[in-house]
Amino acid sequence: MTSILISAAVGFLVTILGTPAAIRLFRVWGWGQRINEEGPRGHMVKMGTPTMGGMVFIAGMAAAYVAARITGAVSFTAAGLAVMGLTAGLGIVGATDDLIKIRRQRSLGLSKTGKVIGQAIVALGFGVAVVHLTHVPGDLTFVRDTGVALGLAFYPWVFVMVAASSNGVNLTDGLDGLASGTTALVLAAFVVIAFWKFRHACGSVGAGPACYRIDPAQALDDAIVAAGALGAVAGFLWWNAAPARIFMGDTGALALGGLLAGLAIVTGTQLLLLVLGGLYAMETASVIIQIISFRVFHRRVFRMSPIHHHFELLGWPEVTVIVRFWIIAGLAVAFGLGLFYADFLGHGGVT
Repeated sequence: MTSILISAAVGFLVTILGTPAAIRLFRVWGWGQRINEEGPRGHMVKMGTPTMGGMVFIAGMAAAYVAARITGAVSFTAAGLAVMGLTAGLGIVGATDDLIKIRRQRSLGLSKTGKVIGQAIVALGFGVAVVHLTHVPGDLTFVRDTGVALGLAFYPWVFVMVAASSNGVNLTDGLDGLASGTTALVLAAFVVIAFWKFRHACGSVGAGPACYRIDPAQALDDAIVAAGALGAVAGFLWWNAAPARIFMGDTGALALGGLLAGLAIVTGTQLLLLVLGGLYAMETASVIIQIISFRVFHRRVFRMSPIHHHFELLGWPEVTVIVRFWIIAGLAVAFGLGLFYADFLGHGGVT
Protein backbone atom coordinates (compact mmCIF):
# COMPACT_ATOMS: atom_id res chain seq x y z
CA MET A 1 0.00 0.00 0.00
CA THR A 2 2.90 2.34 0.81
CA SER A 3 4.32 1.92 -2.68
CA ILE A 4 0.97 2.89 -4.21
CA LEU A 5 0.82 6.06 -2.12
CA ILE A 6 4.43 6.94 -2.95
CA SER A 7 3.75 6.46 -6.66
CA ALA A 8 0.70 8.73 -6.54
CA ALA A 9 2.54 11.40 -4.52
CA VAL A 10 5.61 11.46 -6.78
CA GLY A 11 3.47 11.60 -9.93
CA PHE A 12 1.52 14.52 -8.52
CA LEU A 13 4.56 16.49 -7.35
CA VAL A 14 6.48 16.04 -10.60
CA THR A 15 3.66 17.38 -12.74
CA ILE A 16 2.31 20.13 -10.50
CA LEU A 17 5.83 21.51 -10.08
CA GLY A 18 7.13 20.67 -13.54
CA THR A 19 4.21 21.90 -15.65
CA PRO A 20 4.92 25.65 -15.12
CA ALA A 21 8.46 25.10 -16.40
CA ALA A 22 7.08 23.21 -19.40
CA ILE A 23 4.65 26.06 -20.11
CA ARG A 24 7.49 28.58 -20.26
CA LEU A 25 9.69 26.27 -22.32
CA PHE A 26 6.96 25.37 -24.82
CA ARG A 27 6.18 29.07 -25.32
CA VAL A 28 9.81 29.72 -26.18
CA TRP A 29 9.79 26.82 -28.65
CA GLY A 30 6.54 28.03 -30.21
CA TRP A 31 4.57 24.90 -29.35
CA GLY A 32 1.19 26.61 -29.45
CA GLN A 33 -2.21 24.99 -29.93
CA ARG A 34 -3.87 25.24 -33.33
CA ILE A 35 -7.66 25.71 -33.19
CA ASN A 36 -10.16 24.28 -35.67
CA GLU A 37 -11.84 27.32 -37.20
CA GLU A 38 -15.05 25.32 -37.65
CA GLY A 39 -15.40 24.92 -33.88
CA PRO A 40 -17.18 27.19 -31.40
CA ARG A 41 -16.11 30.83 -31.87
CA GLY A 42 -15.16 31.20 -28.20
CA HIS A 43 -12.32 28.74 -28.62
CA MET A 44 -10.31 31.01 -30.89
CA VAL A 45 -8.99 32.89 -27.84
CA LYS A 46 -7.13 29.68 -26.92
CA MET A 47 -5.00 29.87 -30.07
CA GLY A 48 -1.33 29.69 -29.14
CA THR A 49 -1.80 28.14 -25.69
CA PRO A 50 1.13 25.74 -25.10
CA THR A 51 0.32 22.17 -26.13
CA MET A 52 1.97 18.73 -25.95
CA GLY A 53 1.57 18.86 -22.17
CA GLY A 54 1.13 15.10 -22.24
CA MET A 55 4.93 14.90 -22.22
CA VAL A 56 4.88 16.27 -18.67
CA PHE A 57 2.56 13.71 -17.12
CA ILE A 58 4.15 10.84 -19.05
CA ALA A 59 7.42 11.91 -17.43
CA GLY A 60 5.61 12.15 -14.08
CA MET A 61 4.26 8.61 -14.51
CA ALA A 62 7.73 7.28 -15.28
CA ALA A 63 9.24 9.05 -12.28
CA ALA A 64 6.47 7.72 -10.03
CA TYR A 65 6.90 4.17 -11.31
CA VAL A 66 10.65 4.21 -10.60
CA ALA A 67 10.27 5.96 -7.23
CA ALA A 68 7.85 3.31 -5.98
CA ARG A 69 10.54 0.66 -6.49
CA ILE A 70 13.36 2.67 -4.96
CA THR A 71 11.41 3.36 -1.78
CA GLY A 72 9.34 0.16 -1.51
CA ALA A 73 9.92 -3.59 -1.37
CA VAL A 74 8.41 -4.23 -4.79
CA SER A 75 9.90 -5.13 -8.14
CA PHE A 76 9.13 -4.39 -11.78
CA THR A 77 6.86 -6.83 -13.60
CA ALA A 78 6.46 -7.44 -17.31
CA ALA A 79 2.81 -6.37 -17.14
CA GLY A 80 3.62 -3.01 -15.57
CA LEU A 81 6.47 -2.36 -17.99
CA ALA A 82 4.26 -3.33 -20.93
CA VAL A 83 1.60 -0.81 -19.89
CA MET A 84 4.23 1.90 -19.45
CA GLY A 85 5.62 1.05 -22.89
CA LEU A 86 2.16 1.21 -24.44
CA THR A 87 1.57 4.63 -22.89
CA ALA A 88 4.92 5.99 -24.07
CA GLY A 89 4.50 4.50 -27.54
CA LEU A 90 1.12 6.13 -28.10
CA GLY A 91 2.54 9.34 -26.65
CA ILE A 92 5.13 9.27 -29.45
CA VAL A 93 2.40 8.77 -32.05
CA GLY A 94 0.49 11.70 -30.57
CA ALA A 95 3.61 13.87 -30.36
CA THR A 96 4.27 13.25 -34.05
CA ASP A 97 0.74 14.42 -34.80
CA ASP A 98 1.15 17.52 -32.62
CA LEU A 99 4.51 18.47 -34.13
CA ILE A 100 3.10 18.26 -37.66
CA LYS A 101 0.29 20.63 -36.62
CA ILE A 102 2.78 23.05 -35.10
CA ARG A 103 5.18 22.96 -38.05
CA ARG A 104 2.46 23.37 -40.68
CA GLN A 105 0.51 25.90 -38.57
CA ARG A 106 -2.82 24.11 -38.97
CA SER A 107 -5.22 22.03 -36.87
CA LEU A 108 -4.65 18.84 -38.92
CA GLY A 109 -1.66 16.64 -38.20
CA LEU A 110 -1.11 12.99 -39.09
CA SER A 111 -3.46 11.51 -41.66
CA LYS A 112 -6.07 9.07 -40.36
CA THR A 113 -4.16 6.23 -42.01
CA GLY A 114 -0.88 7.31 -40.45
CA LYS A 115 -2.41 7.54 -37.00
CA VAL A 116 -4.06 4.11 -37.30
CA ILE A 117 -0.79 2.53 -38.47
CA GLY A 118 1.03 4.06 -35.50
CA GLN A 119 -1.61 2.81 -33.08
CA ALA A 120 -1.54 -0.64 -34.68
CA ILE A 121 2.25 -0.97 -34.36
CA VAL A 122 2.23 0.05 -30.69
CA ALA A 123 -0.80 -2.14 -29.89
CA LEU A 124 0.77 -5.15 -31.59
CA GLY A 125 3.98 -4.70 -29.60
CA PHE A 126 1.94 -4.50 -26.40
CA GLY A 127 -0.08 -7.59 -27.36
CA VAL A 128 3.06 -9.63 -28.03
CA ALA A 129 4.55 -8.54 -24.70
CA VAL A 130 1.35 -9.50 -22.86
CA VAL A 131 1.15 -12.96 -24.44
CA HIS A 132 4.81 -13.90 -24.14
CA LEU A 133 6.08 -12.05 -21.07
CA THR A 134 3.23 -11.74 -18.60
CA HIS A 135 0.83 -13.97 -16.68
CA VAL A 136 -2.15 -12.39 -18.46
CA PRO A 137 -4.18 -15.02 -20.36
CA GLY A 138 -5.19 -14.20 -23.93
CA ASP A 139 -8.87 -14.52 -23.07
CA LEU A 140 -11.87 -12.23 -23.16
CA THR A 141 -12.55 -10.70 -19.74
CA PHE A 142 -15.25 -8.64 -18.09
CA VAL A 143 -14.69 -8.37 -14.35
CA ARG A 144 -12.80 -11.65 -14.47
CA ASP A 145 -12.00 -14.25 -17.14
CA THR A 146 -15.11 -15.18 -19.15
CA GLY A 147 -13.58 -18.45 -20.31
CA VAL A 148 -13.66 -17.34 -23.95
CA ALA A 149 -10.20 -18.06 -25.36
CA LEU A 150 -9.36 -15.59 -28.13
CA GLY A 151 -6.28 -17.33 -29.48
CA LEU A 152 -4.75 -15.35 -32.34
CA ALA A 153 -7.81 -13.07 -32.29
CA PHE A 154 -6.34 -11.61 -29.08
CA TYR A 155 -3.98 -9.42 -31.15
CA PRO A 156 -6.66 -7.66 -33.24
CA TRP A 157 -8.78 -7.40 -30.09
CA VAL A 158 -5.93 -5.57 -28.34
CA PHE A 159 -5.71 -3.20 -31.30
CA VAL A 160 -9.47 -2.56 -31.20
CA MET A 161 -9.29 -1.79 -27.48
CA VAL A 162 -6.25 0.47 -27.78
CA ALA A 163 -7.56 2.34 -30.82
CA ALA A 164 -11.07 2.76 -29.39
CA SER A 165 -9.84 3.95 -26.00
CA SER A 166 -7.15 6.31 -27.30
CA ASN A 167 -9.45 7.83 -29.90
CA GLY A 168 -12.26 8.10 -27.34
CA VAL A 169 -10.09 10.12 -24.96
CA ASN A 170 -8.81 12.17 -27.90
CA LEU A 171 -12.37 13.08 -28.93
CA THR A 172 -13.17 14.03 -25.33
CA ASP A 173 -10.14 16.32 -25.16
CA GLY A 174 -11.90 19.38 -26.53
CA LEU A 175 -12.54 21.50 -23.43
CA ASP A 176 -10.23 22.71 -20.66
CA GLY A 177 -9.65 19.90 -18.19
CA LEU A 178 -12.39 17.64 -19.56
CA ALA A 179 -10.20 14.72 -20.64
CA SER A 180 -7.71 15.01 -17.78
CA GLY A 181 -10.43 15.30 -15.13
CA THR A 182 -12.46 12.34 -16.40
CA THR A 183 -9.37 10.19 -16.93
CA ALA A 184 -8.31 10.82 -13.34
CA LEU A 185 -11.63 9.32 -12.22
CA VAL A 186 -11.16 6.18 -14.34
CA LEU A 187 -7.56 5.81 -13.16
CA ALA A 188 -8.75 5.99 -9.55
CA ALA A 189 -11.07 3.08 -10.32
CA PHE A 190 -8.17 1.04 -11.70
CA VAL A 191 -6.15 1.70 -8.55
CA VAL A 192 -9.01 0.22 -6.52
CA ILE A 193 -9.54 -2.72 -8.90
CA ALA A 194 -5.87 -3.67 -9.16
CA PHE A 195 -5.28 -3.39 -5.41
CA TRP A 196 -8.46 -5.36 -4.66
CA LYS A 197 -7.30 -8.16 -6.98
CA PHE A 198 -3.88 -8.08 -5.32
CA ARG A 199 -5.47 -8.52 -1.87
CA HIS A 200 -7.78 -11.30 -3.10
CA ALA A 201 -5.51 -13.18 -5.50
CA CYS A 202 -5.92 -16.96 -5.40
CA GLY A 203 -3.17 -18.47 -3.30
CA SER A 204 -2.85 -15.41 -1.08
CA VAL A 205 -3.34 -15.74 2.67
CA GLY A 206 -7.05 -15.57 3.47
CA ALA A 207 -8.17 -15.77 -0.16
CA GLY A 208 -11.76 -16.97 -0.38
CA PRO A 209 -13.94 -18.51 -3.08
CA ALA A 210 -14.20 -15.18 -4.90
CA CYS A 211 -10.43 -14.99 -5.43
CA TYR A 212 -8.93 -13.82 -8.71
CA ARG A 213 -6.58 -15.89 -10.85
CA ILE A 214 -3.93 -13.21 -11.12
CA ASP A 215 -0.29 -12.98 -10.13
CA PRO A 216 -0.24 -10.87 -6.91
CA ALA A 217 3.03 -9.13 -7.83
CA GLN A 218 1.58 -8.20 -11.20
CA ALA A 219 -1.65 -6.90 -9.66
CA LEU A 220 0.30 -4.74 -7.21
CA ASP A 221 2.44 -3.41 -10.05
CA ASP A 222 -0.73 -2.56 -12.00
CA ALA A 223 -2.00 -0.60 -8.99
CA ILE A 224 1.29 1.29 -8.77
CA VAL A 225 1.16 2.20 -12.47
CA ALA A 226 -2.44 3.41 -12.14
CA ALA A 227 -1.65 5.38 -8.97
CA GLY A 228 1.37 7.08 -10.52
CA ALA A 229 -0.71 8.02 -13.55
CA LEU A 230 -3.53 9.29 -11.32
CA GLY A 231 -1.15 11.53 -9.40
CA ALA A 232 0.51 12.78 -12.59
CA VAL A 233 -2.81 13.57 -14.28
CA ALA A 234 -4.12 15.29 -11.14
CA GLY A 235 -1.02 17.50 -11.00
CA PHE A 236 -1.42 18.34 -14.68
CA LEU A 237 -5.13 19.09 -14.20
CA TRP A 238 -4.14 21.89 -11.81
CA TRP A 239 -2.78 23.81 -14.83
CA ASN A 240 -5.10 22.30 -17.46
CA ALA A 241 -8.36 23.27 -15.71
CA ALA A 242 -10.32 26.19 -17.15
CA PRO A 243 -8.92 28.59 -18.15
CA ALA A 244 -6.19 26.19 -19.27
CA ARG A 245 -2.60 27.37 -19.31
CA ILE A 246 -1.49 24.26 -21.18
CA PHE A 247 -3.14 21.53 -23.26
CA MET A 248 -2.19 17.86 -23.31
CA GLY A 249 -2.48 17.62 -27.10
CA ASP A 250 -2.66 14.32 -28.93
CA THR A 251 0.56 13.48 -27.09
CA GLY A 252 -1.40 13.17 -23.87
CA ALA A 253 -4.81 12.12 -25.16
CA LEU A 254 -3.58 9.10 -27.13
CA ALA A 255 -1.24 8.11 -24.29
CA LEU A 256 -3.99 8.26 -21.66
CA GLY A 257 -6.43 6.32 -23.80
CA GLY A 258 -3.84 3.64 -24.43
CA LEU A 259 -3.00 3.56 -20.73
CA LEU A 260 -6.63 2.85 -19.83
CA ALA A 261 -6.85 0.06 -22.43
CA GLY A 262 -3.59 -1.43 -21.19
CA LEU A 263 -4.73 -1.40 -17.56
CA ALA A 264 -8.03 -3.02 -18.53
CA ILE A 265 -6.18 -5.82 -20.32
CA VAL A 266 -3.60 -6.60 -17.62
CA THR A 267 -6.16 -6.38 -14.79
CA GLY A 268 -8.59 -8.68 -16.62
CA THR A 269 -11.35 -6.07 -16.93
CA GLN A 270 -11.45 -5.56 -20.69
CA LEU A 271 -15.21 -5.15 -21.19
CA LEU A 272 -15.62 -3.32 -17.89
CA LEU A 273 -13.63 -0.46 -19.43
CA LEU A 274 -16.65 0.26 -21.63
CA VAL A 275 -18.61 1.00 -18.43
CA LEU A 276 -15.87 2.82 -16.52
CA GLY A 277 -15.15 4.94 -19.60
CA GLY A 278 -18.82 5.48 -20.37
CA LEU A 279 -18.24 9.16 -21.13
CA TYR A 280 -15.69 8.30 -23.83
CA ALA A 281 -18.17 5.84 -25.33
CA MET A 282 -20.81 8.58 -25.38
CA GLU A 283 -18.45 11.05 -27.07
CA THR A 284 -17.41 8.49 -29.68
CA ALA A 285 -21.00 7.41 -30.31
CA SER A 286 -22.02 11.03 -30.92
CA VAL A 287 -19.42 11.33 -33.69
CA ILE A 288 -20.47 8.04 -35.30
CA ILE A 289 -24.17 9.00 -35.16
CA GLN A 290 -23.43 12.42 -36.64
CA ILE A 291 -21.44 10.96 -39.54
CA ILE A 292 -24.00 8.26 -40.35
CA SER A 293 -26.93 10.67 -40.10
CA PHE A 294 -25.29 13.25 -42.36
CA ARG A 295 -24.15 10.76 -45.00
CA VAL A 296 -27.38 8.73 -45.10
CA PHE A 297 -30.07 11.30 -44.30
CA HIS A 298 -28.14 14.53 -45.07
CA ARG A 299 -29.13 15.85 -41.66
CA ARG A 300 -27.19 16.49 -38.48
CA VAL A 301 -28.44 15.07 -35.20
CA PHE A 302 -26.22 17.37 -33.15
CA ARG A 303 -25.26 20.97 -33.80
CA MET A 304 -21.67 19.76 -33.65
CA SER A 305 -19.86 16.63 -32.58
CA PRO A 306 -18.30 15.44 -30.33
CA ILE A 307 -21.31 16.03 -28.16
CA HIS A 308 -19.66 18.43 -25.69
CA HIS A 309 -19.54 21.01 -28.52
CA HIS A 310 -23.27 20.48 -29.12
CA PHE A 311 -24.03 21.70 -25.62
CA GLU A 312 -21.66 24.65 -26.03
CA LEU A 313 -23.59 25.70 -29.14
CA LEU A 314 -26.82 25.36 -27.16
CA GLY A 315 -25.51 28.14 -24.94
CA TRP A 316 -24.03 26.23 -22.00
CA PRO A 317 -20.91 27.96 -20.61
CA GLU A 318 -17.77 25.88 -21.13
CA VAL A 319 -17.22 25.34 -17.40
CA THR A 320 -20.81 24.10 -17.03
CA VAL A 321 -20.29 21.53 -19.79
CA ILE A 322 -17.02 20.39 -18.20
CA VAL A 323 -18.41 19.95 -14.69
CA ARG A 324 -21.56 18.19 -15.86
CA PHE A 325 -19.52 15.82 -18.01
CA TRP A 326 -17.26 15.16 -15.00
CA ILE A 327 -20.43 14.17 -13.13
CA ILE A 328 -21.42 11.79 -15.93
CA ALA A 329 -17.93 10.28 -15.89
CA GLY A 330 -18.08 9.91 -12.11
CA LEU A 331 -21.44 8.13 -12.30
CA ALA A 332 -20.06 5.76 -14.95
CA VAL A 333 -17.06 4.97 -12.75
CA ALA A 334 -19.29 4.42 -9.71
CA PHE A 335 -21.52 2.07 -11.71
CA GLY A 336 -18.49 0.17 -13.01
CA LEU A 337 -17.05 -0.26 -9.52
CA GLY A 338 -20.49 -1.37 -8.36
CA LEU A 339 -20.50 -4.10 -11.01
CA PHE A 340 -16.99 -5.11 -9.96
CA TYR A 341 -17.95 -5.46 -6.31
CA ALA A 342 -21.27 -7.15 -7.12
CA ASP A 343 -19.34 -9.80 -9.04
CA PHE A 344 -17.08 -10.29 -6.01
CA LEU A 345 -20.04 -10.77 -3.71
CA GLY A 346 -21.75 -13.01 -6.26
CA HIS A 347 -18.78 -15.37 -6.19
CA GLY A 348 -18.96 -15.67 -2.41
CA GLY A 349 -16.75 -12.79 -1.35
CA VAL A 350 -17.46 -11.36 2.09
CA THR A 351 -14.57 -8.95 2.79
